[in-house]
Amino acid sequence: MARRISPPKGKKRPASSADTGREPYLPGREEILQFIKENPDRAGKRDIAKAFNLKGDARIGLKDILRDLADDGLVEKRAKRLAVPGSLPSVAVLDITGRDGDGGLIAKPAEWPADHEDRPPTVFIRASRNQKGPTPGVGDRVLARIFQGADPSGPAYTARIIKRIEHRKDAVLGVLRHLDNGEWRIEPVERRQAELSVDPAQLNNAKANDLVEVEVSKIGRYGLALARISQIIGSVASERALSMIAIHEHEIPHVFPDSVIAEAEKAKPATMAHREDWRHVPLVTIDPADAKDHDDAVCAEADADEKNPGGFIATVAIADVAAYITPGSALDREALKRGNSVYFPDRVVPMLPERISNDLCSLKELVDRPALAVRMTFGADGRKISHTFHRIMMRSHARLSYPQAQAAIDGATDEKTAPILDSILKPLWAAYAVLKRGRDSREPLELDLPEKKILLTPEGKVDKVVIPPRLDAHKLIEEFMIQANVAAAETLERKRQPLIFRIHDAPSLAKQEILREFLRTLDISLARGAELRPNQFNHILKRVEGSEQQELVNQVVLRSQSQAEYNPENIGHFGLNLQKYAHFTSPIRRYADLIVHRALIAALALGPDGITHKEEEDLPEIAALISTSERRAMAAERDTVDRLIAHHLAGQVGSSFQGRISGVTKAGLFVALATYGADGFIPISTLGDDYYLYDETNHALSGERSGKGFRLGDIVDVRLIEALPVAGALRFEMLTEPHAVPSGVRSHHKAKRFARGSQKRPGGFSRGGRRGKG
Repeated sequence: MARRISPPKGKKRPASSADTGREPYLPGREEILQFIKENPDRAGKRDIAKAFNLKGDARIGLKDILRDLADDGLVEKRAKRLAVPGSLPSVAVLDITGRDGDGGLIAKPAEWPADHEDRPPTVFIRASRNQKGPTPGVGDRVLARIFQGADPSGPAYTARIIKRIEHRKDAVLGVLRHLDNGEWRIEPVERRQAELSVDPAQLNNAKANDLVEVEVSKIGRYGLALARISQIIGSVASERALSMIAIHEHEIPHVFPDSVIAEAEKAKPATMAHREDWRHVPLVTIDPADAKDHDDAVCAEADADEKNPGGFIATVAIADVAAYITPGSALDREALKRGNSVYFPDRVVPMLPERISNDLCSLKELVDRPALAVRMTFGADGRKISHTFHRIMMRSHARLSYPQAQAAIDGATDEKTAPILDSILKPLWAAYAVLKRGRDSREPLELDLPEKKILLTPEGKVDKVVIPPRLDAHKLIEEFMIQANVAAAETLERKRQPLIFRIHDAPSLAKQEILREFLRTLDISLARGAELRPNQFNHILKRVEGSEQQELVNQVVLRSQSQAEYNPENIGHFGLNLQKYAHFTSPIRRYADLIVHRALIAALALGPDGITHKEEEDLPEIAALISTSERRAMAAERDTVDRLIAHHLAGQVGSSFQGRISGVTKAGLFVALATYGADGFIPISTLGDDYYLYDETNHALSGERSGKGFRLGDIVDVRLIEALPVAGALRFEMLTEPHAVPSGVRSHHKAKRFARGSQKRPGGFSRGGRRGKG
């Protein structure tokens, strides 16, 4: 339950100035801060004004006070609310870590930024009589509603459990090793964990070099904890086992329960009930060549309306997953638990079973499939004039790959594309030219950070790392999908239908200031005070295009951005420069899109599969869960790439490589190899005999005596010293001589002095995590 809004205790809400004739009452900074702390889920500007009965000029004064608090770093914006920096959101995923002196449960947030200055806060769990299911205990993971403590002498946070989340307790993942003296040991995947001893009687048929999951039992005679092998995952000698490490380490559900498989197998193809017959509409799918499921199809035509000269009608059809996944069913519960599909170089962990994702919902070529479609009319300037949603039965007229469709437009048709070039493909590209005008006018954030893709051999070994070409075919599908997502959000807001938005906040004031000071070293200014827009970043990126600083500035601008998330409260999408945006186009692989589909079905009376009142009430919790699942998937995918590259390079210790400095910390440098993209670490203790200053603003390490050092974005030569595939860790030695870095690094107030060897990490290894936000 949300808290009742009230002024700070002991304060009587004053009468308005209009009633008294006096100067308008304004609460003090401390009163406002206290209110924000005590009412985290009701701390918007309007809420604060209402709580203190502020009207007219007093609201203007409140706005000034809030701006001052933000400038001083005392509050930050989260969605439409204000919050104290470092505070927990109103709904969060918690790990229960122990009990207090009275036996009550205490917990910590399951996720906490690694670069956060403060330790994760302790949360005290409130007892609840309405708790459903098994009573949570120590080691459990829960979804909880968070309350800020009102009593300064009491706990900072309390929480009420909403639901228990499946979570493995006391499980350790590691590699079974057989020592020369006959002992068996577990080498944990997580380097911070100590080795474990295994009684030969507890091997459970595991062999040396097997990747295993173990349960820790007790302390052995050598001081090492004893472990019992509970599951054999496979031989770590196979690169295919490396993605399984991430799956287990990040607790990604990858085996469908029997009840879910049974429910999927019983599903029957959708009928024409509540549908329009669009099987004649020339929709086509355009996907990666190796795609197994196809959840979107497109087509376009010139608008015949004389009032819209040069305009186009663009149609996007999306697989109707809601027709098969009923709210509260076993399939639905499992999909919510997974949150999204997870993509590794060697496998996919799908959100839905294959019977649903690759069969009944996949928009297969020349096969009848149910879909939700949106027809969007655009003017010649790219501005959307109108749109309508339809629940349809469609039939994909062709299955195309991105290179195949692009080649046809470029003049190289094949047996499939030649017959549809003039009737389907050319109208699509003509419509894209119109939509692109709208995109260019909108000016979304245009970062130039090409993504690398690992290609594997049939045996699962790393073949090569490539940067796939960015084709107009990719951009066409991307822009069609963006516009469909916008249309979904606009329709649901207009219908006042609750939904989950995809939101992306503007950079925080603290990150803006760090970016501003960094750009100043390049003689580039960033306006202060004015509300930032994406085009201001684009002007900066354009200024350094083609220069030595291009990649450096792109990386720093990326790191200044907030992280996108799911939220039932809309604040718009900063990066795309859109006010209304919701994920609608990938319901096969994202639960957020399935929720939006159900919301559209309910709002537009398109059938019986709409969102339920229970789901509407649970949207904050669902948004928190799927946001956590998304970050979990990103971390698992990143860790697997690191392990694959470390495995590939394990036989090249001593070799030299060219790379680019991708991260600068007080402990040392992270270097991304130019060929592979994977990060390795260079401890500060190996850089030389100088003392080093770390400057967060300039992203640099500089020798105190020489003034020379290294900076984010520098191209350097390194030697590989050690590679640990299981940990995904690479350690390098710097071969490039240091160079002069910005002079401000030695006098800047954030520069910190570190002696040689004072910032060693255990083993001096990298475990990824230095890449920018997705």
